[in-house]
Amino acid sequence: MRERTDAALADLRDKLSDALARKRLTKTQLAMRTGLGRTTVQLAFQKGAPAPSAATLAALARSLGLPEEELLELRRRSAAAPAAGPETGFDTEAVPGVEQGPGRLIAEWNPHDLEVHPAGPAPGGQAPGGAAAGLPGYVRRSHDRLLTQAVVDAAQGNSRMVVLVGTSSTGKTRACWEAVQPLADRGWLLWHPFDPTRADAALEDLERVQPRTVVWLNEAQHYLGDSLTGERIAAAVHTLLTDPGRAPVLVLGTLWPEYERQYTALPSAGQLDPHSRVRELLAGRTLTVPDSFDEEALRAAAVLAKDGDLLLADTLTRVGTHGQVTQDLAGGPELLRRYEHGTPGARAMVEAAMDARRLGVGLHLPQTFLIDAATDYLNDTDYEELSDDWAEAAFAELARPVHGKQAPLRRAAARPERRPPGSPPPPTLPVSAGLMFRLADYLEQYGHTTRRALCPPASFWHAAHTHLTNPDDLSNLAHAAFARHRLQWEYHLCHKGAATGHPPALFRLAGLLAEAGDLDGAETLYQQLADAGDTYALFHLAELREEAGDLDGATSLYHQAANTGHASTLFRLTRLREEAGDRGGTETLYQQLADAGDTNALFRLGELREEAGDLDGATSLYHQAADTGHTHALFRLAGLREEAGDLDAATSLYQQAACTGKPYALVGLAEMNLRAGDRDGAKALYQQLADAGNAYALFRLAQLREEAGDPDAAETLYQQAADTGHTHALFRLAQLREEAGDPDAAETLYQQAADTGRPSALVRLARLRQEVGDPDGAEAYYRQLADSGLTAVLRHPSMRVLGGMGLKGRWPYGLDPDGTPSPPWG
Repeated sequence: MRERTDAALADLRDKLSDALARKRLTKTQLAMRTGLGRTTVQLAFQKGAPAPSAATLAALARSLGLPEEELLELRRRSAAAPAAGPETGFDTEAVPGVEQGPGRLIAEWNPHDLEVHPAGPAPGGQAPGGAAAGLPGYVRRSHDRLLTQAVVDAAQGNSRMVVLVGTSSTGKTRACWEAVQPLADRGWLLWHPFDPTRADAALEDLERVQPRTVVWLNEAQHYLGDSLTGERIAAAVHTLLTDPGRAPVLVLGTLWPEYERQYTALPSAGQLDPHSRVRELLAGRTLTVPDSFDEEALRAAAVLAKDGDLLLADTLTRVGTHGQVTQDLAGGPELLRRYEHGTPGARAMVEAAMDARRLGVGLHLPQTFLIDAATDYLNDTDYEELSDDWAEAAFAELARPVHGKQAPLRRAAARPERRPPGSPPPPTLPVSAGLMFRLADYLEQYGHTTRRALCPPASFWHAAHTHLTNPDDLSNLAHAAFARHRLQWEYHLCHKGAATGHPPALFRLAGLLAEAGDLDGAETLYQQLADAGDTYALFHLAELREEAGDLDGATSLYHQAANTGHASTLFRLTRLREEAGDRGGTETLYQQLADAGDTNALFRLGELREEAGDLDGATSLYHQAADTGHTHALFRLAGLREEAGDLDAATSLYQQAACTGKPYALVGLAEMNLRAGDRDGAKALYQQLADAGNAYALFRLAQLREEAGDPDAAETLYQQAADTGHTHALFRLAQLREEAGDPDAAETLYQQAADTGRPSALVRLARLRQEVGDPDGAEAYYRQLADSGLTAVLRHPSMRVLGGMGLKGRWPYGLDPDGTPSPPWG
């Protein structure tokens, strides 16, 4: 028996090793693919180690392309597997108590106090048997298995952090709550930093966290996105996770996808990098939660419903095939119904709140702002029919709770701030007087999706300038005004924010003054910021000197900024040397940056070697950059191998780049296959990206089908890409309808593309109107293009009519494939 079980375990590990070799992956790369810890992956392959858990095997099987059931059967036959529970792999040994730090025992927490959404009473007012009040039975999904593995690792003495990323009401917080339950029996604590504010509480007590503590960072943007303390919190969490004397701890958080994108996006050269520590902290520690239940999860929910879970039974009657069970349980559909069928005043109030939140205003919205902002959201008839007490009636309507104990727009009660005696005073920020309101999360997310292409009306900007006082809000709205070509409002919002002494507002106002030609005013503000220790302001002072032709003064200021640790200044100095033709000085400065650990400098040195024809030197430098995690270096190495005709090596390098999570690497591999004549291979790669939700891949698949002479399949794929927000796919659909002789359908699609902010669609609409003999309609579309604040290239034939309308300017963006101007967001 012993020999047979040992053989089963050996067979299991042989299959894993063979698959790893076939995939040409390292164990570190496999850990990144699966989301498992590196130690967990290493032990799964290690001879003499216990058999890996079922959850670990399932994750490895998916990433290595192995049959999951076959591996699990080998595990079951192995007597080497440790005694464990059916799902978690925990043994039953109790964990001794720990010194009390922040937090309290997990068993003492109510899930609703940790912001798990209550689902509301099922028909008859009964909660499901054995569940917490207002919570249905729990259905485990794929992300739960990976989350469980992190909890297992923590229970075994390893500090772990997992941040669940998903849209509103997808079950992120509930998943965290269910995952930590095995730790409750082991005496673990749970700490939810909340009072006086989330950011202040976290920063104050993170250093006091003791071993065997769950740190609960629900809605992690309130900790990591705080403009004053977010970077410090990220650094403190990193210290906590890497301090062996404080292990084990488990840090759990949740984020919406747009926040993850914001925090992990790399800044452009010379731009501010406000989330560098947060980006480092999140790397390899996020886990995506899908928006909907798959078929397996729906079947599991149906079993619970059949066994008496009335909440799930009620929900399953409504979710149909879309599978959005958690949203329904959280009251989303009822919130949406209340918004869509509300009175005009209530709808206008919600839309003003949606726009405020999506453009960066904080959670709590002043009542006076909402009232004044809402007026231009009403049409003339509705506005004229408003009663004197319309605002009071709208607030009362929106405050009524819906299923799930949520309200579309509820009053927000500010918590009194409590600080220990002797603590330094908190930063003093202006506060808005009067009542404050908060928009429901589900409606906020709905607004982000459905209103992303819409610009708020004039009453919104006026109300913001009149009533909002928080400098972060003003700064965010100034940026939003610029993006929507409301340049006067950008200036006024910046000016108001700068009056509070808010550094970002001062910085932005200085930039506006510089653009307007007021260089003295810009230099004064930059100098004020530089005197306060802002190295970025010193950098921009240098830029102003450079633009004024004072290269000696610019160089001196760049050196001052570099001496304060501003790495971008060395890059700028390098560019000055490069523009002056000083190749030796250029390489010297890049080498200084590279020696300081700057991988971008290594990459740029590689480019210089390549430009000089030294391909061996370039290859060596690209390899050095790639070894430090520079994904684009891998991409460039792949290009060099392809140019050299070594397609196997190029393929391997593209795949390595893809393993870092960069979809453009798979795009590069697909395009290489096309150049090599392997259309099937290219289509397979694009299909892989499309299955992961990549709209560009759908668009390219459509183009390939069109090139292959299959217009019906192409049109279907273009429609799928358009449905995911790819505006050029929508534009191409309109062209196909136009080419097919269906101008009405083409006009409808062009209008949809124009509504997303694509000016070339307006040009096409105008041309269609001209072709049917409707010059007034054509001029109306050209007027709409002009009124949008976007001027076009007058030289382009499609735009000649604009020259007669007196429009002047230069189109600052690119051109669509058809030659018409296209904005960067198209």
